[in-house]
Amino acid sequence: MSRLTTAGVATLMTFSIAAPACASEDGWNDAGTVAKNALIVAAFGVPAVQGDWEGVLEAGGSIGGTMLITQGLKEAFPSRRPDGSDNKSFPSGHTSTSFAAAATLHNRYGWEAGLPAYVVASFVGLSRVEAKKHRVGDVLVGAAIGTATGHLVTTRANDRVQIFPWGDTKGGGVAMTMRF
Repeated sequence: MSRLTTAGVATLMTFSIAAPACASEDGWNDAGTVAKNALIVAAFGVPAVQGDWEGVLEAGGSIGGTMLITQGLKEAFPSRRPDGSDNKSFPSGHTSTSFAAAATLHNRYGWEAGLPAYVVASFVGLSRVEAKKHRVGDVLVGAAIGTATGHLVTTRANDRVQIFPWGDTKGGGVAMTMRF
């Protein structure tokens, strides 16, 4: 799957999950969970489809490490959720995991994959606040944890080949550069 195709799929996911989220807190919760799961699938699936097994391992390290840090902080700093359901509000696990997946895609495959992934991850954070599962601070700390872990664990896939979409008023296309 090319970076451009990955970006297109992620963008479509963003628009398809936004509509049902307007209905209720449960709708926001469900839409955010679907978006988080889609990002995790993309973080593992994009490298797997390309036969990039190092990328699959790095995605696992990024997401797994993020989950360990997030769970540790939830235990160390119990905080009541806005909906009162439990004391696991800080930091947001959905958000940290989503941003770890987005950072992994960005760091491994460039901004073409990263930008739409960050848009979806941001939607996940918004959904957690709108569903009354987290406060804004919980989401911001989760985003920071996921982004930092994703960038620390993941390396660039191949900097010798780069693909750039381009466009102007008369057309558009994709340019590829190769370094030998």
